[in-house]
Amino acid sequence: MEETNYLRVCTERRSVRALEPGEQPPVGTHLIVPWLGFTHHGIYVGAGRVVHYGALMYDIIRKPVEEVSLEGFAEGRPVFAVEHTEVCFEATEIVRRARSRLGEKRYRLFTNNCEHFVEWCLHDLPRSFQAETALAYPRLVGERVERVLFGLLRRLFTFRPLARVRIRTEHKHPPRD
Repeated sequence: MEETNYLRVCTERRSVRALEPGEQPPVGTHLIVPWLGFTHHGIYVGAGRVVHYGALMYDIIRKPVEEVSLEGFAEGRPVFAVEHTEVCFEATEIVRRARSRLGEKRYRLFTNNCEHFVEWCLHDLPRSFQAETALAYPRLVGERVERVLFGLLRRLFTFRPLARVRIRTEHKHPPRD
């Protein structure tokens, strides 16, 4: 079975489990499917339906928030349920919030993606751990390069007096006047 990289953002507040074939999760469940090293998110609204941001191919083809079948959401990939220990709303309110945005077409990869949408439905906070990680990576690389360069420059330009060598000459004969 294919695994999901979403486990790396899971803490004691959320866990991930694979849905069994044919399993219908509880209404209001946060669903994910792995896709090209990332994770696609949606909200299970019951009766075999999922509401999700339908953007495809990482912002190249944009689709609105839509309600689709569970099979259409999965597109042949394994489906996982994210179980949250803390959610702000009851299942009916989560579904209402998800459906309130049907037709919205403001998908943005780093600021309004499928994970932002689901986190808003559940916690009233649009957040994407994947986007945060992706945006932090160049900064982390840059900080490492900066540390190395400044370290080299510091060593290069730090004044260090040359070691003084004492030359001791011994005279076998006393100096002449």
